[in-house]
Amino acid sequence: MNIKDKILELKREKNACILAHCYQNIEIDEVADYVGDSLYLSRMASKTDTDIIVFAGVFFMAQTAKIISPDKKVLLPNINSGCVMANMINEEQLKEFKEKHPDLPVVCYINSTAEVKALSDICCTSANAEKIIKSLGAKEVLFVPDTHLGKWSEYKLQSIKVTTYPGFCPTHLKITKEDVVNARKNYPDAEILVHPECHIEVSKLADFVGSTSGIMDYVKKSNKKSFVIGTEQGVIDRLKRDYSDKELIPIKKDLVCFNMKFNTLEDIYEALLHEQHEIIVEKEIADKARTCIQKMLEVT
Repeated sequence: MNIKDKILELKREKNACILAHCYQNIEIDEVADYVGDSLYLSRMASKTDTDIIVFAGVFFMAQTAKIISPDKKVLLPNINSGCVMANMINEEQLKEFKEKHPDLPVVCYINSTAEVKALSDICCTSANAEKIIKSLGAKEVLFVPDTHLGKWSEYKLQSIKVTTYPGFCPTHLKITKEDVVNARKNYPDAEILVHPECHIEVSKLADFVGSTSGIMDYVKKSNKKSFVIGTEQGVIDRLKRDYSDKELIPIKKDLVCFNMKFNTLEDIYEALLHEQHEIIVEKEIADKARTCIQKMLEVT
């Protein structure tokens, strides 16, 4: 029996489901029950009726699944799979940030730890950040940890000031304004699609700025045949697999989030077999973080 069949058998035996983010190694899709971006997987975590969730993603994603589904056992295949951006802010740093800007509501990107969510007013994803910020009805908000998603949202909303914490995604910041200019020159018939974690000067030059699912949906629905993609390699891999009739060009080489690639089929098998790397969130923190996430889900 190969490793994929072993995983599928264990899923049935243990009443487990596997959630996989679109930045994961593409072969993981073959054993996953749900594949998507952070918002979609958050929703699926809350809806699944399985006893075990194996989250093929990074630590904050597995934490979010545990917060939403506290009665389920949540496993992270590779316990070292973390998010650089999420780790740029901790509980104390957020408290200091709030003290410098008192009485302002805090919007936290889902790419954050449970402790940060517990201290925030509402959560958001790259797919709904503008809608979430606007829903607060405030003239100014604090946004953590990704300064670029925050500033792009401010640019799009115009009327709301978004004061951002200086966090960032190292993978998306590899994309420069010059990369967009060169892509426009080298592929004049292609549309340029980028993620809002990119620098705002990159986003302003793109034809479309959207979340992981937004970019994939755009390619699916567009009548165009050629696209330059400005996000993590996993998205490009899946687009090439699903839309072989379209030309899909990475905006530059090596746009890889290595932490997202830590999880392997072998890790998933071992996690299920031994029920190891279980995610535990302290109840008080989980309860506060759950409120933060639920407010987002209610708005969206």
